[in-house]
Amino acid sequence: MPEMKPYRNRSGRSGVLAYAIGESYILVRFVNDGTYEYTDAKPGRMHLHNMQRLATAGIGLSTYIGRFVRGNYARKLD
Repeated sequence: MPEMKPYRNRSGRSGVLAYAIGESYILVRFVNDGTYEYTDAKPGRMHLHNMQRLATAGIGLSTYIGRFVRGNYARKLD
């Protein structure tokens, strides 16, 4: 598994703990629910790029996933 970076949440109240970004994926580790992989295939390129941008910015990732992606992930890693 790639090295996870701490999610720099500006509000201090995110459900996301850490993330790792690759060319065609993002791994997201949630505070209470393990690590999930999201890819170009699932949930799709548009969502993947939005999630990568939000993770890098450190704001809105958990809200975005809850609103637009939900259970549409490629796989749960742990």
